Amino acid sequence: MARYLGPSCRRCRREGLKLFLKGERCYTDRCAVERRNYAPGQHGRLRRKFSDFGNQLREKQKVKRIYGILEKQCRGYFRKASRQRGATGENFLVLLERRFDNVVFRLGFANTRNEARQLISHRHFLVNSKLVDIPSYLLKSGDTIEPKEKSRKVARIIESLESVERRGVPRWLELDKQHFKGKLSDLPAREDITIPIQEQLIVELLSRQI
Repeated sequence: MARYLGPSCRRCRREGLKLFLKGERCYTDRCAVERRNYAPGQHGRLRRKFSDFGNQLREKQKVKRIYGILEKQCRGYFRKASRQRGATGENFLVLLERRFDNVVFRLGFANTRNEARQLISHRHFLVNSKLVDIPSYLLKSGDTIEPKEKSRKVARIIESLESVERRGVPRWLELDKQHFKGKLSDLPAREDITIPIQEQLIVELLSRQI
């Protein structure tokens, strides 16, 4: 299995910022980045100066960890983004934001993207009233997302919706919390993606490798 199964907080510490991989814990003083704001490992406290390639690699690794994608998937999204009109870096981030698991997380149906992937794989969600169990499914403007009728009683979904105000719902999404329904009202723009990502560094790295 290629998925990372180690401690999630270790990845946040490695990147030096909160990637919100642990849900509600990331908003408390128990967050590992707040308690130990240095890289993990024996030499984590040492100051390191990265080369240009090192900075580009770290940025790519950060994006992969935030969205929970593998290297092959990352390169696939980059190829697709490079064939679209507009800035490749922005297209790349928009494609990642349109992933089904990311939208379920953004709407507040799950506390983390990892939890969203699991719920989708276990066939809890509908897209336009049809069952979709592929976390990487790319949503389009106007698509509606909702849990199945039976899945609306799942404790993890209910608890996540109760705390959605803490995270907030992005402008390009609509949430009807009372009826367990969400909608992709528009495609996300670059200014809607508030995570500190320097996508140009990723473009510089992958454009040489693909």
